Amino acid sequence: MYVRDAKNRDEAWLLDAIERLGLDDVAFRSRDYVIAVDEESGDRAGFGRLRLHRGDDTERIELTGIGVLPEWRGRGVGAHVVERLVDTAAAEGFETVYVLTDQPEYLTQFGFEEVDTDDLPAALSDRLEEKREFLGGGVTGLRVDVDEFEMSDRLREAFKTVEAGDSPDEDDGTTESAEDFGIDPETATYKYDTGR
Repeated sequence: MYVRDAKNRDEAWLLDAIERLGLDDVAFRSRDYVIAVDEESGDRAGFGRLRLHRGDDTERIELTGIGVLPEWRGRGVGAHVVERLVDTAAAEGFETVYVLTDQPEYLTQFGFEEVDTDDLPAALSDRLEEKREFLGGGVTGLRVDVDEFEMSDRLREAFKTVEAGDSPDEDDGTTESAEDFGIDPETATYKYDTGR
């Protein structure tokens, strides 16, 4: 498993995954995303992005659109996506990364701390209102100094040890039948009938 920058060819997959997970795609640009990919199968497992906000005379960076496909959860994928984004922000000269989320408990394990709404930069306060409207409330602001970001050994190891045998597409030994797809094998024809 590894995390890479998204490419143009990932755009359709990203938009589909964002919609499936119910995430917002405001100001969507595929090049802003990173994607976690299984080395063996090439399956994409998770993603996230950084969004730049320009204010009065300062710029702020927001970590947003973090998603892990359900079949890949619990394997450290989200943690490594977050780590890659924080590292990218640090490389671009940002000292603090903000996130607006309805799941703050996930991010606090990495050192993110809650920010009072009044202490959020203006651009992020506006964005907080947008996200609350989109998600139906319950969204809080968090921030972490890039030097304070920390990932547990458990999550690091979970990510390293994902193997092809752990792939969610792995054959589980069940055999699918025609009935599983609503087909009556006694009456169904598997040839095209053109009516000629």
